This record gives sequence, structure tokens and C-alpha cells, in this order.
Amino acid sequence: MPRPPLDGLIDDLYYLEGAPPYARLTLPPMPGAFLIVNLGPPFRIRAGTDLETAEYADGCVVTTPTRAVEFGYPPGTRSVGVHFKPWGPAPFLPMPAAELCDRPVTLEQVWGRATVAGLRDRLATAAGPHEMLTLLEEELTRRLRESAGLELVRHTSGVLAATSGAASIGGLTVAAGVSSTHLAQRFKQLVGVTPKRLARTYRLTATVFAIDPAGPVDWGDLATRAGYFDQAHFGHEFREFTGLTPTRYLEVRRRFLREHPDHALDGWSLPTD
Repeated sequence: MPRPPLDGLIDDLYYLEGAPPYARLTLPPMPGAFLIVNLGPPFRIRAGTDLETAEYADGCVVTTPTRAVEFGYPPGTRSVGVHFKPWGPAPFLPMPAAELCDRPVTLEQVWGRATVAGLRDRLATAAGPHEMLTLLEEELTRRLRESAGLELVRHTSGVLAATSGAASIGGLTVAAGVSSTHLAQRFKQLVGVTPKRLARTYRLTATVFAIDPAGPVDWGDLATRAGYFDQAHFGHEFREFTGLTPTRYLEVRRRFLREHPDHALDGWSLPTD
């Protein structure tokens, strides 16, 4: 966990090393973003149905997605990274988050070649993971800047998170004392998606995490408790976000648990193959 003021933007910093459980992993959309500084062989990402798979050697930045991201780790991966809150990347980006929605960019495109090369050199020669994460935290602190409207977006997103996306967007707009257009513009600028879209992501994520893959699932009851109109509405939303039906998701999730129990990447990642 980072120290203030980064803790208001970031969920955690992490170090990852080793062999991936599968050659390709699917990451369903979630209310968050991430940054990776790559220290090993290049990895590959495909995000959005209209994009080709691209190679990332230095690292990448991915803002809050609306579709599943396909991630290809090299056989031996090594990196440090950041799991951001939805609004978290904004103070570190030179462009609006909306420009990166479902379009990952290299770290060099965000921070510049010289900065990234210097950071990677320092990380590669660090004494160990703890020092590496300290170096990354220091770099983020140095690059932190003010972002207009951040407090408005952070507060509104916090309510959406606390209610698993059930809070009324209209009610939040009135409570914030701004127009719906202004709120949507700020969200697009700082998160990359509208508040309504983020609310849908929070709701689906909370519903998925409520699934116990080890036991039977009553999909109708799950959909009702999550606030969907009916099971068909839930199924449509699930397919739009993940590309999978709920039953197919459960099959793939159980496969991961069966083949790689207690793996570091278990929880949200799914085997693509």
C-alpha cells in the first residue's frame, strides 16, 4: 500500500516474477486501471474487438476498460506495477483518460523515453522487490500533479463503489451540485468512461465476486440480489463486458482453480486458451 497522497489514487503496488499459468489470460473489465513497468521479455495485449494484439517492451498503461483485455505473458515474466483506483491514473497522464479507453499505450508514450529508461535501469539494479516498489512509489510521487475535478470524480466514484454501482447517477449529480453533462465530462476526462458506465462495471464486478465457483450457482437469485431486471438482463450485461456467458465463465474459472490452485494471478484472470 502506498503512503499519502498516493493512497487516494492507488490500491496497491506490486512485484511479479515467474512463469504465467497460461500463455494468454483474459482480464474481464473491472473498476480500476493499471500501469506496468516491464523488466523482462516483452508481453502482448489485445484490448477491444477492433484492435490487433500489440507488443509492449517497456511497459504499459491501461485505463478503466469497457471490454475484456487479453494479456500474453512471456514464459519468464518480471515487472513492477500499479493497481489504480478508476480515477487514479489521471494525475500521471499527459492526455485525457478517454483517449486511452480500451486502447493501452506504452509507458514511453506516457512518460517519455528518457524517464522510462532511467526508471527501468534503477529498478533492474535494485536490491530486491521492496526497494523496487519504493523506487516506483518515489517516481509516482515526483510525477503527481493537480487534476481539475478530481475530488468531484473521486467522491462520486466512492459512492458508486460503496453501493456496488446501485447509487442513482441523477441523485449523485444533484448532490454534487453540477449538471449531468459536467459530471459526465469530468468522468470521461479523468476515468475514461461515464459515471453510468463505471456504475455498471462496479455492479458486475461485485456480482462476479459473489459467485462461489466451488459450489452450485443460482443465476436467477444472483441476478435479482445484484439488482438486475432479470436473469436475461444479467446474462446480456455479462456477455457485453466479458465476452462470455455466465455458465461459460464459471467453467473457465473452475478450470483455473483446478489447474493452478492458489496461484498469484487467480481471482480475476481467466485462461484464454
